[in-house]
Amino acid sequence: MILDALVAIILIASVLGQEAKSSGMGGMGGGADTVFSSKARGMDALLARVTVVFATLFAVITIVIARMTN
Repeated sequence: MILDALVAIILIASVLGQEAKSSGMGGMGGGADTVFSSKARGMDALLARVTVVFATLFAVITIVIARMTN
């Protein structure tokens, strides 16, 4: 469970470290091309990959912990 907490903290940090790429749901009305066509570069690309890896790792660890406690 400690490993799960550490992965969760890293996941939160990687999400918060990313820059906002659009104005949220409001950007989908007139500027749909800017919402879906933005490419991540440099540090944003690294943080996006780290987020995916740690989100997957968090999900797997959480499922394993849930199976072990039943």
